Amino acid sequence: MTVTLRAVSLDDLATLRVLNEAAAPHVNSLSLAEFDWFRVHAPYFRVAEQAGNIVGFLTALTPELSYASANFEWFQAHRERFVYIDRIIVAEAARGSGVGRQLYQDLSEFAAPFADLLTCEVNIRPPNPGSILFHERMGFRGVGRQETEGGKKEVVLMERGLDGGRRAQVAVRRGSGGEGQEG
Repeated sequence: MTVTLRAVSLDDLATLRVLNEAAAPHVNSLSLAEFDWFRVHAPYFRVAEQAGNIVGFLTALTPELSYASANFEWFQAHRERFVYIDRIIVAEAARGSGVGRQLYQDLSEFAAPFADLLTCEVNIRPPNPGSILFHERMGFRGVGRQETEGGKKEVVLMERGLDGGRRAQVAVRRGSGGEGQEG
């Protein structure tokens, strides 16, 4: 089935919230107001549609934004020219159909003119092995770990160079080895 990507609209937010909540605990809950913040501020916020139904979305941020996320802030402190994937959600019925790959390809094309890296985090507590496998297949590698939410969650911080990884090395901030967190 054909997947169409488009910019998110205000009318999409309630549907996106339902998809988001279905993906918990692998993503944090968001209110409609928080989704609207992303709609207004995120440089990249796209939905994927199949047969006129939203089956996924991806929202990504750039380093100059102010966003209260320990994971985003880690990348701000340790990387330079990056795009941070705050969340990618694909409806369970659409998983394995290429929706996630198509969203990442579109994001890569969007980010290539100004960024060296795509960055994200994936839960390892609670475990999200499907997402880790997906990201590894997409060329991401772990560069650090951190606990969040007072130790309730632990994530692996991941990155992928936008040109097959060659630019990943130049995007690391000088003198910021991650204080023992990078691997």
